Amino acid sequence: MTDAENAPAAHALVRRVTVGGGSEERADVTAREEPLEIRVEGRSVAVVMRTPGHDEELAAGFLVSEGVIKTARDILEISQCPSTGNTHGNIVDVLLGGAVVNWESLTRHVFSASSCGLCGKTSIDSVFQRFPPVTADVRIAAGVIAALPDKLRAAQETFAATGGLHASGIFDLEGNLLVLREDVGRHNALDKVLGFALQRNLLPLDRHILLVSGRVSFEIMQKALAAGVPVVAAISAPSSLAVDFAREGGQTLIGFLRGGTMNVYTHPARILNS
Repeated sequence: MTDAENAPAAHALVRRVTVGGGSEERADVTAREEPLEIRVEGRSVAVVMRTPGHDEELAAGFLVSEGVIKTARDILEISQCPSTGNTHGNIVDVLLGGAVVNWESLTRHVFSASSCGLCGKTSIDSVFQRFPPVTADVRIAAGVIAALPDKLRAAQETFAATGGLHASGIFDLEGNLLVLREDVGRHNALDKVLGFALQRNLLPLDRHILLVSGRVSFEIMQKALAAGVPVVAAISAPSSLAVDFAREGGQTLIGFLRGGTMNVYTHPARILNS
């Protein structure tokens, strides 16, 4: 893949129309979106629509959130497959270091997640069979949490240019940003963050805060649980199932984190309002 093809943004010409004021042609920038096929030991397990960049982290984080791997030692190599036909190198293959894969379960879960086949209590129970609830005893000042959105926004370089990307960021308990990743898919942005943490032996992230730029769904909470994250915050709203999941998973879930206020939906004892 060339540098241009790997760039997170692409150039476009648009016609800017102003009601009652005519129009003009001008240059614009759009968020790049392309498919990535994730293979495990040569076997295709998923195709995701993502923003190019940090593909190895995306593949690693995806496998963490699916419960296939737990540490960096579980991966021997992640390789970018050469371009063939129309693939443009949008294939990564993960060679495992001894981890046992339940192929039927992995494939079924990926397909059901893509088609909204997850539902209610059954889904929560199935996840808790793979990932234990969070028990981290952490306390964070509300002021630290309130300052995170501005820090996330300041680091979103591609969003600043395109306005079209989601972001996930991992912060320490003092509010310092460790890593931020952007992507057209909110789940992909989080998987890239988890892959970053895995490759640097930072898992579990049991003394960290996750902030996502959009809403919080069941899948976001599931991925955060796979990494052991005790506090998940969002600038937008959580879904009802995300709240149920956070409550049972021992995770503090914060929504509508804006302008110095926040809604703490579950396990509020971790947030110190002083």
